[in-house]
Parts: sequence; structure tokens; C-alpha cells
Amino acid sequence: MPTLHLHPTALRLRHTFTIAHGSFDTQTNLIVELRDEDPADPLRQGPLSGFGEASTVGYYGNSAATMAESLERHRAAIEATPLDTPEQYWERLAPLLKDDPFALCALDQAAHDLWGKRLRERVWKLWDLDVSQVPASDYTIGIADLATMVQKLREFPDFPIYKIKLGTGDPARDLAIVEALRAAAPDATFRIDANCAWDATTTLDLAPRLQALGVEFLEQPLPADDLAGSARLYAESPLPIVADESCQTEADVTRCAPLFHGINIKLTKCGGLTPARRMIAQAQELGLKVMVGCMTESTVGISAIAQLLPLLDWVDMDGALLLADDVADGVRVGLDGQVHYPDTPGLGVTWRGLHAVEHPGAR
Repeated sequence: MPTLHLHPTALRLRHTFTIAHGSFDTQTNLIVELRDEDPADPLRQGPLSGFGEASTVGYYGNSAATMAESLERHRAAIEATPLDTPEQYWERLAPLLKDDPFALCALDQAAHDLWGKRLRERVWKLWDLDVSQVPASDYTIGIADLATMVQKLREFPDFPIYKIKLGTGDPARDLAIVEALRAAAPDATFRIDANCAWDATTTLDLAPRLQALGVEFLEQPLPADDLAGSARLYAESPLPIVADESCQTEADVTRCAPLFHGINIKLTKCGGLTPARRMIAQAQELGLKVMVGCMTESTVGISAIAQLLPLLDWVDMDGALLLADDVADGVRVGLDGQVHYPDTPGLGVTWRGLHAVEHPGAR
């Protein structure tokens, strides 16, 4: 059975990142390592490790410390559970971590990485997927003053798609941001994420003007509990509406079907790759478009998302590009939004171990 090792890791951002929920310059994520201390295969030299990552999100009330505490509380069970397949491993441990899906996500990613490394094969290939044609990632432009947002876009001028964070509190300013960015990138596709900051009337007023500016869809314009507003948007909006905060777990997919045109799955919110694959299948059966999005995370978490790309319509996996420096090598998003896979087995992750932050439970 693999042993559990926890690595709180500080990530420094390239720029202050602002969304409707707030601003930050750094954050400390949790890297989870599952290690085969003494692999049975004589061809292996030394321990074999799988890595996963959970982002910290202040408005969800979690931190690297709280996630580490969740995992430490169940260390004995985690280390006593055989890892035959990631799905079996998740099913055994998910009931223990049902109140901390972020920690469960990191554990599930690490299990997939170690599983693939044991079998000397890439996870996407073990799933019988083909990555020869996968969707390009967007690049996210966080809220800032207008000149700074334009400058952020110009730092990555060759992306085919930009995800623009809006919800400044002033709809006229939100529209002016998109107009200025359109002037700077006349041919790119735009996606708008308002992070629950609008109401239905504001959204329906802005939607036709955003559509004229080449916006592809609107992500979570309304608060998750505004079901009446979501129904109105579903019926009246000229732009597709994609759920994010409204679709966090497997149980949410069915509820979203009559209210949204697509869903954005976050691995950390749903508990990892194992439930995400089920959510994708369920959404597709219901006729929903599917996106997977990242948080602020390193190449560890981004490499996990990349395994799902052949199953997706859209993807937002620019998290590592938003960092001033990364802590891992693995799947890489190029400066043109195209995704490049290494030959490394598992999730493709090689962790550098930079910027570790000590805490009492770390091993």
C-alpha cells in the first residue's frame, strides 16, 4: 500500500488576480504524494510517487492546513487501502473525506498518477482515449483597471480564446472592458465569467451586446441559488449559459440540465478525476456541453485536467501560466493555447518540490 506525504506549497502569481470574489497575489496549495516505498518490481530503482493537487479557495473556506488536517485524520485508513485501481481507491476513501472534496481530489489525482506510473503508461491511454485532437485552452484575464487588463492580454497575444473575468459592480464598466479587449484581440474568441456577480436583468441587457463583440458563452452570471433567474436566462439569453458554482458535484448535473446549456466541472469541487468522468458522461447524456476548469494551481493539477481533454467541448487549464514560477513539470499549455503531453507515465507529473511550506502534519 502507498504511504501518504503532504506538501503545502506556496504559489506566487505573475500578477495580482482579481475576480468578483476578491484579489490575491499568492496562495498556498496542497500537493499530495502517494509513495510506493519499496516497489515490488525489481526494475524500479527507489520509491515511485504519484502526485495530486488541491487549490485553496478562500470563499470556500478551505486552506492547505485544513485539507492536510482532513487527510491526517484518516491517514491510517488511507495507508491501509490497496490501490488496485483509482476508482476502487476513491470508492473506499470518498466516504471518509465527503466533507472535504478538495482534499479528496488531490488524493484521487495522486492515485491516478501512481497507478499510471506503476503500469508505465499515461492515464489517458489507459482510459483508451486519443489526445491527437483536443480543445485548446483559454487564457484568463482577471479584473483590473482597463490598461492592466489589456496589458495582460498582450503578454499572451497568440491565444485563440480568452476567458474574461467580469463583475466589477458596474455593468457599463464590464462592457467597456470587453470592448477594449476586443480592440486588442480582434480575432480571438471571448468567454465571460461573471462569478455570480450579475442579476438576470443585467445579464439579458448585456448579452446581445456581448454577443456582438464575439463572446462565445457566459459562465455563471447569477448566484447559484437564483433558480428563477437561471430559468429566465436559459429561455431568453442569446448566448449559452454555462454553470460553474451551480454545478459542483455529481448530484448537480441533473439539476442543471433544464437551467443551463453547459457545465464547468472543477475537479477540486467534485472530488477528483473519478467523479468528474461520471459527471461528463451524465452531462453528455443530458445534452449539455462540458467544460473542465482549473483554479490557481500548478502543473500538477493542470496535468490531471489534461487527461480528460478528449471528452470535453471546452477547457480552461491556464492555471500554471498565471504563476510567476511553477513547481512541477508535466502537461504544458503552449503560448498559443495548444496542449502538449509528455511521454512520462501517469499524469505526466514530475514534481520539483519548490516552495514547500512546513506545517506540523507534513511528512
